[in-house]
Amino acid sequence: MASITDKTVLITGSNRGLGKALVEEAMRRGAKRVYAATRRPLPDSDARVTPLALDVTDAAQIRAAVDEVESLDVLVNNAGLALYGDISDRSALERLLTVNLFGTYDVTQAFLPLLARSRGALVNISSLSAIAAVPVQPAYAISKAAAFSLTQALRALLAAQGIGVHAVLAGPLDTDMSRNLDIPKAAPESVARAIFDGVEKDEEDIFPDPVSATIAESWRGGVAKTLERQFAAFVPAA
Repeated sequence: MASITDKTVLITGSNRGLGKALVEEAMRRGAKRVYAATRRPLPDSDARVTPLALDVTDAAQIRAAVDEVESLDVLVNNAGLALYGDISDRSALERLLTVNLFGTYDVTQAFLPLLARSRGALVNISSLSAIAAVPVQPAYAISKAAAFSLTQALRALLAAQGIGVHAVLAGPLDTDMSRNLDIPKAAPESVARAIFDGVEKDEEDIFPDPVSATIAESWRGGVAKTLERQFAAFVPAA
C-alpha cells in the first residue's frame, strides 16, 4: 500500500490511547474515511470520521458493522484487553483470549470480503510479549502470542488475494493498559505514525517504538522469521 491517502480505514478500540491516535494519524495522512469503531461510539467533529458501534466480542454488532461499511482498504485490529494475574487464573486467560484472539479473528473474518475486493491491508496490533512472554502478565502474553500466530497464518493464506497482513510488535506504550508499569513508554501519537509508515512501506512486522526497534533487525533475519517464510511455501499457489 503506497499511501493511506484517499483510503477507507476501520480502526477498532478507537476511543482512547493508541486507537484514538491511529484515527488522528489516518486523518492527517489524508484518509478518505475513517470508521472509528468502539463499544460506545463517540461523535467526531471531522466529517470524514464515522463512529461505529463495534464490540469485537459481539457477533451481532460485527454483522451490523459489516452492513454499515460499504468499502474498506485498511482494517486495524487494535481493540484489546490487558489483565494482571498469575497463571493459575483460568478465567483471566479466557477473557483475554475472547478479546485478543477471537475478537481479532471474528472481525477479520467478517471484513475479509471487503479487503479482498480492494486488495487492502490487515493490521493486527500485537506486542513484544507475543514473541517473549512477560511473566507478570502471563495470560496477556499467551493471548497475544496466539493472535500473532493467527496473523502469521493469515499472511500466508491471504497473499493470493492481494491482502497485505501486518503485525505490530509494540513495546510499552503510555496508555491506560500499561499505567501500572514503571518503565519507559512511547507516546501513542509517535507509535501511530510509525505503524502507518510501516504499512505504507509494506513491512510485514512493524516495530513502532524505541524499545521494540532494538530487536527489529535481528528478528527480520532470525530463525523464527526464516521458518515463517519456509512454512508459507506450503500454501498452494493460486
